[in-house]
Amino acid sequence: MTLDTAIDDYIFHLKTERNLASNTLQAYSVDLAQFAAFCTQKNAHHDVAAIDDALISAYMLDQRSANASDPNNPGEEPISSRSLSRKLSCLRGLFKFLRRQETIAVDPMVHIDTPRFGSRVPAVLSLDDVEALIAAPDRGTLEGMRDWAMLEVLYATGLRVSELVNLIEREVDLRAGYVRVIGKGSKQRIVPLGEIALDALEQYTEFARGQLLHNHGGPGSTPSLFVTRRGGAMTRQAFWKNIKRYAILAGITQEISPHKLRHSFATHLLERGADLRIVQTLLGHADISTTQIYTHVARARLKSMYDEHHPRA
Repeated sequence: MTLDTAIDDYIFHLKTERNLASNTLQAYSVDLAQFAAFCTQKNAHHDVAAIDDALISAYMLDQRSANASDPNNPGEEPISSRSLSRKLSCLRGLFKFLRRQETIAVDPMVHIDTPRFGSRVPAVLSLDDVEALIAAPDRGTLEGMRDWAMLEVLYATGLRVSELVNLIEREVDLRAGYVRVIGKGSKQRIVPLGEIALDALEQYTEFARGQLLHNHGGPGSTPSLFVTRRGGAMTRQAFWKNIKRYAILAGITQEISPHKLRHSFATHLLERGADLRIVQTLLGHADISTTQIYTHVARARLKSMYDEHHPRA
């Protein structure tokens, strides 16, 4: 079997059997395409069974040094250990799948070590910055009212930006005060909405959503909750640009992204005594170790506040 065919079979397996999200499938496809291109250069793509640990090690070494040695991209940095680890994990999954299918007799990944790296502590916004960011949209405009509601919901729930823009109206129960979210791997979770976010959503759905869809059949023309004047759902890219614009208006100088509000949501909950398991459930993390990174942020911020305000610190 050729490597290209093996990769196609693996991606099909991830899509149909594992039911991975489209963004995850895209990331896997990109990483495996890079590996396939390297194997083609080495004339090693005709038989996937002939790929060994030496070739994989050579590929990883090539990936680590590629950006740094490229004179056409002097501003690029070498690929991080975290990125290398992700690429290795992708290859590990591919060859484990091929071994299970008995396409190969030996898994070449068994002698490949995963690089170690320290946990990266996520940056978060202060409560004042969150308040300033949410207050930045002009609620006197239809788009401003929509963006205000999106920011309120994002901070109130800690949703991923893809989950936010993919929300549909029937998944939000304004009376009960919760939203049903379809997360990674098509897993569902129920996330409560605070009173302020509920108020923002009520105002948006009553006064702005139908008007934004006025030229496209009105509020019933699409199930999407957050819409544009073009008649479709708000996109991740457009919302990202909007957040950056509002950050400038709010006077926020640090880098901003929708995911930073998710980080802030989790950290602010833990700072105020929320149980780690509850935060894990709200965020939709499959493994609590993913959520534990926020405890480091909360502890560091609490110590900073202590040092600043305690008279004997």
